[in-house]
Parts: sequence; C-alpha cells; structure tokens
Amino acid sequence: MGPDRRILRLRGRTLAIAALGVLVFSLAGLPLPFLLGPMFACLVFALAGAQMAGMGRLGVVFRTLLGVAAGASITPETLARAPEMALSLAFVPLFIAVIGLTSYPLLRRGFGFDQITSYYAAMPGGLQDMLVFGEQAGGNVRVLSLVHATRVLLIVIIAPVALHALWGTDLHARPGLPAAEIPPQEIALMLASALVGWQVAERLGLFGASILGPMILTAVLSLTGLIHNRPPAEIIWAAQFFIGLAVGAKYTGVTVSELRRIVSAATANALLLAAISLVFIEVIAQLQIAPGQDAFLAFLPGGQGEMVILAIIAGADLTYVALHHVFRLVLVVICAPLVMRLFNRRWRI
Repeated sequence: MGPDRRILRLRGRTLAIAALGVLVFSLAGLPLPFLLGPMFACLVFALAGAQMAGMGRLGVVFRTLLGVAAGASITPETLARAPEMALSLAFVPLFIAVIGLTSYPLLRRGFGFDQITSYYAAMPGGLQDMLVFGEQAGGNVRVLSLVHATRVLLIVIIAPVALHALWGTDLHARPGLPAAEIPPQEIALMLASALVGWQVAERLGLFGASILGPMILTAVLSLTGLIHNRPPAEIIWAAQFFIGLAVGAKYTGVTVSELRRIVSAATANALLLAAISLVFIEVIAQLQIAPGQDAFLAFLPGGQGEMVILAIIAGADLTYVALHHVFRLVLVVICAPLVMRLFNRRWRI
C-alpha cells in the first residue's frame, strides 16, 4: 500500500473512531459530544494501540471558521472596549514569564528532561511551533509533543467543568442559530471570508493565519454591516469535531513507558500552569478589568482553537478571548528562540 493510500486509510479510521465518540457521548447525554466525544474516543483508541492520523489541511479549514466566529463578534461596541482589552493584554507578557520560570525547573529538575526539551516544553506556545523550535535546537520531539498535547487535553477537559460549576454554563446548549435561520448570503460571505482570509494571511506570513486572517476579514464585514450573525451551529459543531479529533489522535503510538514518565510529567506541568492561570484570572477579575468568565477563557493556556470553541459555548466575549491567545502565542514564538540563544551559553541548570 502506497503512502497516500495508507494515510487515507488511517484518516478514514480516525474519522470513524471520532464519529463513534460523538455517538456514545450523545446517547449517554454527556456534555459537548462534538468536542469531547471525538477527543476521548481517539485518546482511548490511541492508548489501545490503534494507528490514526490527523486530517491535514481539512482540519485547518474548519479552524478558519473559528476565526470567522471571532470576527463576527467584533462590533462598534466591541471596539469601544479596546482600552480595557489593552490593559488586560499587558498582563500577558508577565503571565508567560511566570510560567516559564516555574515550569522549566519542574521539568528540568523534577522530571530530569534535558535543558532544551525542558525549555520548549515549558513555553505556553502552539504545539507545532514549539516542536519546530525544539527540534531545531536539539530537543526531544516526542517529549515536546506529548507535553504540549497533554496540556491542551487537560485544559479542554477541566475548563468545561469549571465553566459549569462557576458560571452555570449550559454545556448542552446549541452553539449558535440553526443554518436555516441565517440568510444564505451571510453564510456564503462567512465561508468566503474563512478561505480568503486564511490564504491571504498565510501568504503574508501572519502568525496564526488560519484564525487571524478570517477573523480580520470577517470583522470588516461585521463592522460594515454585511453580516450580522456568527456561523451557524452546524458549522461550529463541525469545527468542534475536527479539533477534538486532532487533540486525541496526537497520542497515537504512545508507549507504557512514555505514559509513566512523560505524560505524568506533562500532567504535573499542566496542573501547575492551570494554578498560575487562576492567579492571573483572579487578579483580572478583582481589578474589574474583564468579567471573570472572559478572563478565565483568555488566560488558560490551551490551544487557540480549543479556547475559542469554549468561548462560543460559554457565550463569552470572543474578541477578548481570541486576542489574548493570539498575543500569547505571538509573544512566545518571537521571544522563546531569542531567550534560548541569549542564555544558551550560560545555563548550567
């Protein structure tokens, strides 16, 4: 079997497993069946030894629709809150620094990973970016992959529970209007914004092009009055499906020894990051810079797409949440390699 046929077979199997997860969660009445169902099903099958594969560019296509959802939430009223957002965004560099200064010693001294791997595993950036930087610097790619995948996985599991417990979020609620209730021309504009915004942003080399490009273009359409709605529920469910699938499938090929050492270290690191996040969330809320729920979703170091999905479900300020995650990821991508080079000759930790 050639490589192309093999990857198609693996993707078909992965889609079937993810669909099974949706079915099981739906029949059991469990929350977020389109997000948590695929995630848990792919995770269970991966741990059982099943070979799976991500969806490649198709998965990215559905991420673009989250950028559309965030952009559609940008209105003149949202722009009026820009000074408040700027004050909140000022906490992000400190947030990253605190995480790095606490997470690195935990992974380096507590779990014995090498210096470079510990450094890039500690950085709260995007999984793909940290893998690229870590590999180029000589880090252990497998460790980096599992540490960052576990961080995202645990946060996606914990966050919905906290949203329901603290703010009474209805995790079974429809994440938008049905497609039948949104004018077809608006849906067409949203789909065009998703693809055009993504491609233009990618060609310009913008970071997070799949979300940021559609978000900017859709914001223009929203501010000019061409669209008045967010993407319909059916589109958001599809985006949840592919994001949940991607998180669970990353554990394909994990071994018992990796579970015992790497995933346990990653779990401890994720819980440390969550604790740090809670401190910043409490400060933001107490200073009344932003509502507690918005701060909660903005300062949890999960994946950009995953946190936008949860913001949609919770009815939070999508623009506020998305901007914080974009800013965090941009800062990490720019600063992490620079800091590594700056201290590389001096570190003997």
